[in-house]
Amino acid sequence: MTDSSAPWPTELRVSKDRKNLTVAFNDGEQHELSAEYLRVCSPSAEVKGHAPSQKKTVPGKKNVGIMKIDPVGNYAVRIHFDDLHNSGIFSWTYLLELATDRSKHWGGYLQELGEKGLSR
Repeated sequence: MTDSSAPWPTELRVSKDRKNLTVAFNDGEQHELSAEYLRVCSPSAEVKGHAPSQKKTVPGKKNVGIMKIDPVGNYAVRIHFDDLHNSGIFSWTYLLELATDRSKHWGGYLQELGEKGLSR
């Protein structure tokens, strides 16, 4: 069951260089999310694991691009990245969370990279 008052995407647009996804919502908000950010925050088991202790830090995705986007029902999309990762299903709620909590997600990712001696 979805929250009918939650913002709903009205447009998803991949930039010409394939490096950004713009998501427009029915409340007028519009957010640009980089392919790198989406890839390293993928909701896939490969990245998130099946438990918090299994979460992985994915390095080396600075130049990743978006090949295509497929709808998943009426609640999400599957993003196909040019590194061939495509197992994450991005719900509308998760896309909005990534847009509005960018400093938490991105900052946490950068901190993890630094702690592990990895690079973007």
